[in-house]
Amino acid sequence: MNIPKIPLGAWVDSLVDWITIAFAGLFTFITNTIEGLLNLLVDVMSIGPSIVFIIVLTLIVTYTSKWPLGIFTLVSLLLIDNLGYWDSSIQTIAIVLLSGFLTILIGIPIGIWSAQSKTVRRIVTPVLDFMQTMPAFVYLIPAILFFGIGVVPGIIASFIFAIAPTIRMTSLGIQEVPNDLIEATDAFGSTSGQKLFKVQLPLAMPTIMAGVNQSIMLALSMVVTASLVGAPGLGADVYRAVSQINVGQGFEAGLSIVIIAIILDRITQNLRKPAYGKLLSKKVFFTVIAILVVGAALFTILKKEEVMQGGSNNLGEETGYEIIGIEPGAGLMKLTKAAIEDYNLENWNLVEGSSAAMVAELKKAIDKKEPIVVTGWSPHWMFSTYDLKYLEDPNESFGGEENINTIVRQGLEKDAPGAYKILDQFFWETEDMEDVMVEVAGGKSPSEAAEKWISANPDKVSEWTKGAKAGNGESINLVYVAWDTEIASTNVIGKVLEKNGYDVTLSQVEVGPMFAGVANGSADAFVAAWLPGTHLEYYNKYKDDIIDLGPNLKGTKNGLVVPDYVDIDSVEDLK
Repeated sequence: MNIPKIPLGAWVDSLVDWITIAFAGLFTFITNTIEGLLNLLVDVMSIGPSIVFIIVLTLIVTYTSKWPLGIFTLVSLLLIDNLGYWDSSIQTIAIVLLSGFLTILIGIPIGIWSAQSKTVRRIVTPVLDFMQTMPAFVYLIPAILFFGIGVVPGIIASFIFAIAPTIRMTSLGIQEVPNDLIEATDAFGSTSGQKLFKVQLPLAMPTIMAGVNQSIMLALSMVVTASLVGAPGLGADVYRAVSQINVGQGFEAGLSIVIIAIILDRITQNLRKPAYGKLLSKKVFFTVIAILVVGAALFTILKKEEVMQGGSNNLGEETGYEIIGIEPGAGLMKLTKAAIEDYNLENWNLVEGSSAAMVAELKKAIDKKEPIVVTGWSPHWMFSTYDLKYLEDPNESFGGEENINTIVRQGLEKDAPGAYKILDQFFWETEDMEDVMVEVAGGKSPSEAAEKWISANPDKVSEWTKGAKAGNGESINLVYVAWDTEIASTNVIGKVLEKNGYDVTLSQVEVGPMFAGVANGSADAFVAAWLPGTHLEYYNKYKDDIIDLGPNLKGTKNGLVVPDYVDIDSVEDLK
């Protein structure tokens, strides 16, 4: 059908852009509020040595769920501490608790309203269906634009993803209250408030708590997804392990998440009827816990020094001492961590996230003429779009110029000699790659941008295919990381291979799986190895099981990047 495409995506982009500008003040307030609450939670749970909070959690679990689970809690939390994931666990618990608090604060009132009004229920139900079926990753996109990268968009996305069960179960619980009880309260002249708080909510509480329990579990399931936009905690540890193919670290961090899930699940399940409620009044026990929490919070607030001062021209304070990074497994992140040590930038924090999140945060800062420091590399379309500059690196922490090499699996030359030859002869210049990246950044799909470049550069393409035997439908699996450079190069070489008779599949993975896939033969090739620095660790690990065909592009660069209007020139100036 030749019906023009409905520009739904463009409409959504325009709406998001308008919301970002129109409600910038509100988003700033929400960001500051959530960050403040999260930091307070983390500080409260971190008072004193780790054993203090471990004992408190053990007592809560024992009181609500009997002593066997209390022993499990004590042993498992000590294990987490021993494995070195305690700080990450504190961050994760704080994120889940804050997300859970938001679902209760907003979800229960909406559920009550939905139960009392058929019109509201007809509106809310399809909205909840939409929220529950929409992939969780999608929530991160507007969250980045509205709240920047870091923990706040992760919490907001977790809240949106997790709120549906609380609303549904609250509404269901109130609707299931027997009609004869409602008629009796009406007969005795009860007001709507009395009927709600003294009859409906108490009777619906088991169902409501089941919804809260589900919401907390869903929020916990989002911790890994939230790490894609810079949220700290165990999710970031899992994401880092996946990108680096570190099985041991992934298992340890994953086990820590499972332990926390069991603990939070049992507490929320038994909160209404604690196991030892007859020995010690529920009111007394939780009053003591509340006093301890409030006391710890007041102590933390009083102890905390107020270092933020308005009107400062210090770049560190204006940027929150944050360097906006990309995927945790990227070699550039390792180089940046080394640079932080080399230049004694102990006050600065490298924010993990993704390439897309970094670019979104850069665009947001440039639109507002705000200072920002990001990890950068070239070639990249952002240098063609924005006025940027690399910070000088006198210590050479980021190394010199690098090349991007083509890596193929062993046996590819025998199985598909034509594809092997094309990959071996593939070479282009920085300007060529940037032409494709700019097209993609401008709205074209990577496939369309690749087709356009190939049509405009037949001479270069003919050099790559010269003497190569045409394929006969052989399958070629190209893997790549979701960097703009690799998206451009992989789509171009993939199209060239397709035009020469090969059935090409493009698979997006992280850096570690990219190398591992070619090394074990599950993938055929990639054109994305940054050497000799960025990917050296992966290259050395798998070099005996892969074939290096040499550079397909020379003269790349890594470093810290700032907009031209930021008045510093060297990494040393960050001090």
